[in-house]
Amino acid sequence: MADRLHLEVVTRVRKVVEDEVDEVRLPGVLGELGVLPGHTPLLTALAIGRLAYTAGGKQHQMVVEQGFAEIQPDRVTVLAREATLPDEVDRDAEQMKYNEATEQLKNAGVDDLQEITNRQRAAEANLQLLD
Repeated sequence: MADRLHLEVVTRVRKVVEDEVDEVRLPGVLGELGVLPGHTPLLTALAIGRLAYTAGGKQHQMVVEQGFAEIQPDRVTVLAREATLPDEVDRDAEQMKYNEATEQLKNAGVDDLQEITNRQRAAEANLQLLD
């Protein structure tokens, strides 16, 4: 059994991280998923939320906006629509996005509800990276 995991997080435009890690926590569509070396193979859809991992005793985190994760006993591969690292977050811009989405939800129709809710969740998750 492997004692580490090979983590790779990619979007359609860039490789966000590639590292040997001790543990990964993912925002699955059915809730948070913790992955340790030796995990049972799994393919899961991702929600908007925080992806966290531990490498060399240090905690790292980012926000992923939907996608998929393939989990193998020795690796985790994440294909995300978007991924944001903490140093890429502009607090004021994210707060404005959150406030705008919250205001738009008050008058949203059924057709727009999911898209506006996703924008609100993404802004909230990005703000939480800074806390």
